[in-house]
Amino acid sequence: MTVYDDASKFNREAMDNSLKSFSAMTRGFQQIAAESADFTKRSYERSSQFFEQLSQTTTMDRAMELQTEFARSSYETWIQQATKMGELYSDIAKESFKPFEAVMANGMTTVRSAA
Repeated sequence: MTVYDDASKFNREAMDNSLKSFSAMTRGFQQIAAESADFTKRSYERSSQFFEQLSQTTTMDRAMELQTEFARSSYETWIQQATKMGELYSDIAKESFKPFEAVMANGMTTVRSAA
């Protein structure tokens, strides 16, 4: 192979890897958007249900009990959602780097053989 053929092959592989990486990022961000919308909808429904229950209470003790339950469950739900979102972002990073792993491995092999 000539230098030009090697350069052409390298450029073609780089473009393919970039497109694969971009595709993985796009899918991941679509998943994050869908998950965020779903979480917002569930949160709104839970808040509406809480305020409906709160408006029907007749005692301050029951109102405080409802508020405490709502705060606890909201916090737990938020922590679960934050963990899930963190995992989604981590998955995006892994998937978008995956096409470049082979290139990096080949580069390291070339560097080691040259040394």
